[in-house]
Amino acid sequence: MSDAPPERVGEENRLRRPSVSLFAWRPMAGILLRQFFLYRRSVPRWMEIFYWPLLDLLVWGFLTLYLRQGILPGTGAAQALLGGLLLWDMLYRSQQGISVVFLEEIWSRNLYNLMVAPVTPYHIIAGAMVTGLLKITLSSGTAILLAYLLFSYSLFNIGIALVPFVFCLVVMGWALGIMTTALILRFGQEAEVLAWGVIFLFQPVSAVFNPVSVLPQGFRQVAFFVPASHVFEGMRQVLAGQGFSWEHFFLAVLEDGIYVAGGLALFSWVLSRARKVGFSLKLGS
Repeated sequence: MSDAPPERVGEENRLRRPSVSLFAWRPMAGILLRQFFLYRRSVPRWMEIFYWPLLDLLVWGFLTLYLRQGILPGTGAAQALLGGLLLWDMLYRSQQGISVVFLEEIWSRNLYNLMVAPVTPYHIIAGAMVTGLLKITLSSGTAILLAYLLFSYSLFNIGIALVPFVFCLVVMGWALGIMTTALILRFGQEAEVLAWGVIFLFQPVSAVFNPVSVLPQGFRQVAFFVPASHVFEGMRQVLAGQGFSWEHFFLAVLEDGIYVAGGLALFSWVLSRARKVGFSLKLGS
């Protein structure tokens, strides 16, 4: 018989976990049922099941077609592939720099505090851009250094042409980051997967590892409206010794402007709607 007071005994009984057999099927069925309810009305979760396998198939499938035709004339495989990889990482980091800033405010339940503080969301975006530039400098600088030390590859072999192309990639990343943030604020935490996945939606048509000419006709038409495809095509043209492509550069700048305008318009609409009906209850803020 226990000497503990009745109150303590009752508390211990409430906290004591029930004994469940490892081979019991009902607890497992409960977990499966919960997952069923989560996926039943969640489009982002269903997209994630098919999204990554499809993108991997497209990206590496197009690269395989490119390799069958031979590597870019006048350059080695390392220059073509490592250069594309390093520039793609800059695009990815610039998009993350915008999206993750807002996600951190949502995770810390600080979003509403920012909305009533004497700081506009556009100040947050501007601050995220500056922070993102610093992150890109550190992360990409480290990657470029390791590429040189490990593979004897220098991205700076592209020359001064690298600067405007990198600028175009960073601006595109900012635009996608603003759009992604707007969608997360509109649809809640279910859309958080977009912060890591939306940029890869553009990868198969961005000509990162292969030229646009390898893509099927429909993909080529889509690629024409993606700023990154002009950047990577311009990079390959420089590596091939054909000089700086002003056509690709101007197209990338023009499309970047359209992307930024569209992202800001979507972001402004979400904020305007939130002032009337509030943010999604799924934000957890």
